[in-house]
Amino acid sequence: MMSTNGEYALNVMLFGVGSATQGILRGLKSSGIKISTYLTRDYAHLGPSLEGETFSYKTHPNPCKLLVENKIDFVIPVSIDWFMTDWKDEFLSLNIPILSPTGEAMLLERDRYFAYKLCQKYNIPCPKSYFARNQEEAEKILLEHPLPYVIKNPLCSPFAPIKAIVCESAEETKSWLPYVNYKEGIFLQEYMGRREVGHVALISNGEIYSLITNQEYKYAYDGNMGIVAGAQLGGLVEKDPDDKYGLAKALLHPLLPWFRESNFYGPVQVTAALHNGKWKVLEYNVRLGVLCGPIIVKMLKNSAEVLWNVARNQKPVINMREDINFGCSITLAGYGYPYTEINGPRFPVTIKGDFTCDTLWSEVAKDKNGNLFTTGHRIADVVSTQSTLESAIKNAYENIRKIRCLGSYYRTDIGNSLWPPGNE
Repeated sequence: MMSTNGEYALNVMLFGVGSATQGILRGLKSSGIKISTYLTRDYAHLGPSLEGETFSYKTHPNPCKLLVENKIDFVIPVSIDWFMTDWKDEFLSLNIPILSPTGEAMLLERDRYFAYKLCQKYNIPCPKSYFARNQEEAEKILLEHPLPYVIKNPLCSPFAPIKAIVCESAEETKSWLPYVNYKEGIFLQEYMGRREVGHVALISNGEIYSLITNQEYKYAYDGNMGIVAGAQLGGLVEKDPDDKYGLAKALLHPLLPWFRESNFYGPVQVTAALHNGKWKVLEYNVRLGVLCGPIIVKMLKNSAEVLWNVARNQKPVINMREDINFGCSITLAGYGYPYTEINGPRFPVTIKGDFTCDTLWSEVAKDKNGNLFTTGHRIADVVSTQSTLESAIKNAYENIRKIRCLGSYYRTDIGNSLWPPGNE
């Protein structure tokens, strides 16, 4: 998107780190806009730095002056952590468009119990859920309602004291209750099984625009075994502007009155499970998503223009590429993952051959000679976008095999289960 005088028509800054930020930057950069990143955490800086200029929160604890000086047109946050900062109100006073809802609309992701009550108000199917302030209250709930539960933090945040703990029986739930952190209380959500799926849409100008349906592979190991990891180990994305699986119709469109009332505009993802023949809401997110963001910007012909219009609550004209129908993402996990308390040395990362799809770096850095080495537990994500699901999966696996690091692994069964949506 260059202007007629050769200058950038749009200047966009992302708030984030890691592979998801890099992937969105790369997709937007191909649209001909100026991009940069405000690095919000102290790790996973390499990926964004390979795509454009970066600014660290350590040197710029408050980015507001930075945004003004660099004449940023709009901001894309990769996480909602910006909303919990002490500079949030100052940022919002600048009236720089941001691809995120604000105010009450942010509570759709931030406050799980708020979202649960909203579903009840608008008759949207969802699991039975309860809030407990402490272990005693949690055990009382379990005694009165002996079900398997997913234990979550009531307030969604990258730094929440509880990461989701999936229990498949009441006994498993009971065994966990003495070990969870009750600092912010706990949210007990009835376990709905493994038939999960997601759908991403854009809300703008009081309307809903469906984009994609996606599947995240959240368990650590092949066959959906092991624990649910802090972030997915891979995923599939299908172009779905017509909502072929009925997820938006059942779980987003009933919220349209609230979207309008709360002045919600920005991306929304609903994650749901098929339970007793019905889709039931597990949670809502209000960002492009770690898995979906890089693929969505590749699927849109005019991604920068679409996101720019949504960030200003204008009607977007959405054109999706005819040659990209599916995306496949596979994560290369490092030593000790998903048990992040296990740490190893900084292992060298080697690459054999040229990549034929996007390879996006997470907790990796370069030494003074340009050699790659690990700095944490997640190394890279390979992301392939193709016309068919089979070709996307095949291409992603061909590329992830080109990366080697001691103690690393990746799931070898992406697409063998949980797809099409509703399957186990």
